[in-house]
Parts: sequence; structure tokens; C-alpha cells
Amino acid sequence: MESSNRSKKPTDEEQVQAYMDKLEHPLKPAIEALRGIIKGANPTISERIKWNAPSYYYKEDIVTFGPPARKSDEILLVFHYPGVVKIKAEILEGNYKDRRLAIFKNLAEVEANREELTRILNTIINEIDD
Repeated sequence: MESSNRSKKPTDEEQVQAYMDKLEHPLKPAIEALRGIIKGANPTISERIKWNAPSYYYKEDIVTFGPPARKSDEILLVFHYPGVVKIKAEILEGNYKDRRLAIFKNLAEVEANREELTRILNTIINEIDD
């Protein structure tokens, strides 16, 4: 008889939920808001844990949260889809050849940039599909 005790690998959703359940960060409500904005920007975007943090992809990796232990007073998003360098947006920082950063200090900043984040994500999705 085969053992039914074998543990199956948790789904991406279960892994992200476990990560968020354990996360202790002063800006956790803002992190949750950012997750909602990213997932809500386009139904093709999927979420998983990659590089030890929530990460989002559609055919290719798009954006990942920076390590929350990095700083307790800000949230870092790393847009690592190379085409992001062509997108003009005030919230995108860094003069890298293949990525840009977005940094948020509080929930109000997250909410104030909801539309811009959605635009950036959909621009990337459209480019991936071209």
C-alpha cells in the first residue's frame, strides 16, 4: 500500500499565503495593497514566491518585492522585465540597463500610485504579447 502521507508541494497561492502569514513588517498593509494592485492590474498576471519574496509574472518575470528585511521604513519593488527601461514613469527609479525600482514609504503613497502602477504593468504585458 502506497503511503498517503507524502507531502505534496504547496501551490503558488499557498506558498505566497504562508509567506504573508509569517511576514512581520511595519508596512504590511501597504505590501498587501501593492499585491492587490499588481494582481488586479491584469488577469494574466500570476503570483508566486521567487527570490524569497512575492513575485509576479506573465510568460516572463515582471516584478518582485525586494527583501522585506532590507528596510523597515520602505517597500521596494524590482521591475526586472528588461523592457521596463523604456517606460517613462516618475515612480520608476534607477539607471540600470535591464530593470527599474519603485520605492514606497507608506500606504498613502501606494494608493496614490495605483493608476500609474496599473499602467506600467499593462504596458509590460502588452509588450510581452507583441
